[in-house]
This record gives sequence, C-alpha cells and structure tokens, in this order.
Amino acid sequence: MDDSLDRRTFLTAAALGSAGVAVGVNLLGPSAAATGAPAPTVAPHFGLTKFLDPLRIPPVIQAHSRRYRGELTVTMTPARTRLHSQLPETTLWTYDGHFPGPTIEVRAHQRLRVAWANELGGTVPLVAVRAPYAVPTPANRPGYRAADGSLPDGVELVEGVAELPPWNVVHLHGALTDAGNDGWAHNGISPGRTQLTEYPNRQPATALWYHDHAMAVTRFTVYSGLAGLYLIRDDEEDRLRLPSGDHEIPLVLADRNFDTDPATGALTGRLLFKFQYLPASGTTAPVTGPFTLVNGGIWPHLDVDARWYRFRVLNMANGRFFRLDLVDEAGTVHNDAVRIAGTDAGLLPAPAAVPAGGLTLTPAERADLLIDFSRFPGQRLRLVNTGASIEPNIMEFRVESRRRPEPFRPPARLSTSYVRLAEGVTVPADHDEVFVATTPPGVAGRPHPEMWELAEITDPAELPARFPAEGVLQLTDPAMGHVRTFRKVAHLFDDTTTIFVDRGRWVVWNLIQLGGAPHPMHIHMARFQLLTRRKFADLTAFDIAAGGTSRPLPAPADGPAIEKHEEGWKDTFTLWAGEWIRVAGRFEEATGEFMYHCHILDHEDEGMMRPFVVHPPEVSRFHRHAGRTGHHPAPPGHGGH
Repeated sequence: MDDSLDRRTFLTAAALGSAGVAVGVNLLGPSAAATGAPAPTVAPHFGLTKFLDPLRIPPVIQAHSRRYRGELTVTMTPARTRLHSQLPETTLWTYDGHFPGPTIEVRAHQRLRVAWANELGGTVPLVAVRAPYAVPTPANRPGYRAADGSLPDGVELVEGVAELPPWNVVHLHGALTDAGNDGWAHNGISPGRTQLTEYPNRQPATALWYHDHAMAVTRFTVYSGLAGLYLIRDDEEDRLRLPSGDHEIPLVLADRNFDTDPATGALTGRLLFKFQYLPASGTTAPVTGPFTLVNGGIWPHLDVDARWYRFRVLNMANGRFFRLDLVDEAGTVHNDAVRIAGTDAGLLPAPAAVPAGGLTLTPAERADLLIDFSRFPGQRLRLVNTGASIEPNIMEFRVESRRRPEPFRPPARLSTSYVRLAEGVTVPADHDEVFVATTPPGVAGRPHPEMWELAEITDPAELPARFPAEGVLQLTDPAMGHVRTFRKVAHLFDDTTTIFVDRGRWVVWNLIQLGGAPHPMHIHMARFQLLTRRKFADLTAFDIAAGGTSRPLPAPADGPAIEKHEEGWKDTFTLWAGEWIRVAGRFEEATGEFMYHCHILDHEDEGMMRPFVVHPPEVSRFHRHAGRTGHHPAPPGHGGH
C-alpha cells in the first residue's frame, strides 16, 4: 500500500523515534526491516552507562489495609530525582513524589475513594521545541541549541508551553466507573484544589493505570511524570498462586529526552519535548526520546532468582511502540521462556506464547508476563525493543548462579470466567454498531490525522451529486456484500455528541484506518474483545486532497490472524495501516459522558478524541424529545448508527 506502512516497517520506524509517519514518508528514513540492513550492534549512550543502576520498584499502597480502609489521599507534587545515577537531577511532576507514582492495590468489588490533591507549583517542568528532521542525525537526539546557545535554523520553541501552569485531572485508565469519577478532560483542577473520586472496582483482576488527562496538554503532563499503576486482585487470581511478593514486579516502560549544555554537550537532566517535523510540509511526528526508562530509571538491571517471575508490563510512553523480545548476551531470542498470562483488562483463559517476531505493546497497552529464569542460571538476559536501529536495549536481567527447586509451574488454565465473544452467540444479534474512521495528515489541507464519527446515508436523495465529496466515504461491507455510504458527523472534541448508548447494551465498534500512522484506540468505561481484523488491499479510492472516496473502497480481506493473546479482554486496540477492526463490549457498569481517543498523546491532544454518552434506556426517549441532534443507536434488532 503506497500511503501506509506495514507493521514490521512501522515498528522499526517507531523504535527509531517516529511513532507517527507522514503519508508516504518515513520521517526517519529507510528502516532496517525495509532495507534488510542489520541493526547496529553499538548504539549511542550519550554518556550514560547501560545497566548500571538497579531497577526501581515503586512503593505499594494497599488501599484496603487497616491504615487506609478504602480511602486515600494521593498528592500531586513536584520532585527532583536522578533518572540515571550519571545524570543530573530532573524536575518532575509526580504523584506522592514518585515517578512512576505508587502502585495502588485494591480488591475486586471493594470500593475505593481517592482524593487527588494538587499541590504542584510553577510551570510544566520541560522545554518544548520543534526541530526539523535531518539525515543522518535524528531530530530526537538530546539538546536543541547550537554551541553558542542560539537556535539553529528550523528549530523553535513551542509557543505557550513554558507558561503552562498546573491544571490537572486524573483518569484511571480501564476503570469501570461512573463518568463523574472518570477524569473528564475539561475538569482540571488548579493547585490547592482536590479531585474527589470513587472507584467501585467491580471488575476482574487486572492491571490498570492512572495518569493525567487534562484537555490539550496531556502529552506534556504525562511526559512530566504524572502516571502510576493500579492493580485489582480477586479470588480467581489468588487461586492460581502466580509468582507474588518479590517475584511479581511492575515494568513501566517509557522514553524521554533531555536538554544539553550547548557549550559542552553534557546532559543537563532537564526534560526535552522535541517535535520532529519535515521542513517541506510541516508534517510532525509524535514525540519520542532516545532514552528508555523502566520504572523511572534509564536502562536499569534487575537481579533475579533462577525461578519464574511475574511482570506487570505497561507501555507508558507518549508515542513509542515497543516490540519486546528476551535475548541473551549473544543476541539469541528466548521468547519460549515467556508466557503471556493477561492483557489490558484481565487474565487470559490459558497462558499464550509470545508471537513470532516479539510482543508488540503500543501506548497504554498492558501485558501480564511470566518469565522462567530457572533455565538461565548465571546468565545475563536483556529485554529489548526489536527493530530499534538506534537503541534496542530496555533493561538487563542478571540471573543468580545457584539452582533451586522451582515451586511454580504455569497452570494450563488461568481465567475460568473468561468467555470468548462471537457475534450472534455471546454478542447478541440485538446490538448497536458504531463507525469511526481515522484519516492521514493532509486531508483537505489539514495538517494532523483526524478521527471521524460516521453516520450511514440510507436515503438516496441525501447522496452527494458527485464523488469525491468531503467527509463522505463509500466502502464495501464484506458482511453485507454491498456498498455502504457514510458521512462524517463529527471530528472535533466539541462537535455535537453523536454516540448515545443504552446502559446494558452490547456495542460493536467498527474502527477503520484510511492511511498514515497506526493508532492505539482507547475506549473508556468498558472492556472489549477483538472480533475481526480485515485489511484493505488498496486505499487509493480515498482522495486525501478532497477528503472523501472517489469510488467505493473494495471489500477488505481477512487481515493478519488474531493471536491468542489478542483474544483477551482489552481497552486499547491498535488500528494498523489500512485495517478495519471490530471490537465488542457491553456498557453495563456505569453511566454518563465518557471519552474515546487515540492514545498517542500528541494525536489525542491534537484532536483525535471524542465524547460518547451511556444512559439508562428509559432516558433515551426523552433525549430524543429534548431535541438532541446526536445520532442515537437504532432500536433493538436494527443495528446502530
């Protein structure tokens, strides 16, 4: 496909530093995967010794202990810390002074109330610049000034960022909670104020995470440190006797960049948020950095016993995609020592193998991994980001030399409560449908990718006089066997709300990618499963300049097979180039107005976020009578909008 990148090529580009790709252009040049060239064995370290520092473990808050009894106060506060022992201190915004924030542990079905207190001050602790992409020096290298302190040609400070004050709102990602507790992006609070939330935790054991979600500035606040893990425990998980205590460890993955002293080139420790852009078009890519952090430390190591461990892995990066492999010092891959026990929203029915080519985690995705170190006594293993031509290393495991009895074996069965969804069976025929398309940059002259909510045109009299017409898409639906025509009904966050869901209803979301970068799509307030993945062989029918299809898109063929771990419950789904995926969930736990969005934070802040409403079914008829202009789901048995 001329205007898109396939998964392998994109992942290599993302590892290099571009998590967003201009249409038809890889901002970082030809990848190792595309050219067949091997990745370099020596990567730049910018003066920091790899694997020097031990892995940091965030403190744990047992929320239902006698100390807390289900009520917490977590304080947003500035902190100064060394992200590497050879790096000067970095100023961060944190939860309770930690980066990542404390890991909060709760029991399923036990309510937790959290007071998120904003005690931050000053302005956002980073410098934001735009820098042109240049070969052979990637724009995401440290620093941005010339040796005399001036700004080189094409480099400029991003106007307004240096003045951003603390204005924050906490979202518990993946939580099934009423809208008033979800962290609505406009509901930011200033210093001296407190956000009061209640989490019912009526969901199975899983790893959620909390982070700032302030409107239009989430990319800056999360990059500054405002994120942490939240673990839900339940009886089903307890019965499995998975590795626990010192043998259950969070791995919160991220990347960062730093400013440099212009005279010496030495890293200053100050966070640098550097946009890459193409001078010819101005097209930008989401921000990534050359330094990989795990639990807030750059390239750490972990001493491990020669036994099984459980790792709760989160991709907390703003835009970087990780493709994880476990390798030894010779570079041999040992993914057969790894089992995937769970995904975003819970345990799998059975342990799954790591897919060929590594386990991909896009921003906001989580993985529950079991690793058997008993096979490697006395060895050093590395967790790497496969395909990264600049810096593949993430962290090092140092396995003890002694052999010891292994008390754990992965059970053949994990979640006995898991049910695989299938349309017409576990997803009833009486369900609603939502259609959303993502577009590449440049549509009708607009610089950023967009997210369009679509409504079907069923009256021939409403069809445009000619095609292409801006905001009108025609596609061949393989399930129905005929062409369907849709029009864009909303794309900006403050456009009229068009998606209304009755509480208790099953909804199938049709997510369609029309070119450009892939998007990790996160839908709040429910857990979902991937039903189908199809791929368009040809997207040329979508006229980028006009912003519509010149002829119907052909029926998409079956895409890459759904891996076993992809059948798990999730809340974030990666929509790859040219794909049409269908994900199903039931909105049964909570009501109110929620959000869905791309979790590449630059995309989210640049407009790829929209609201939707869940309400009691008895209320929906009164919404219609009240003159709401949104497109409500169709009556039962008639599909959705």
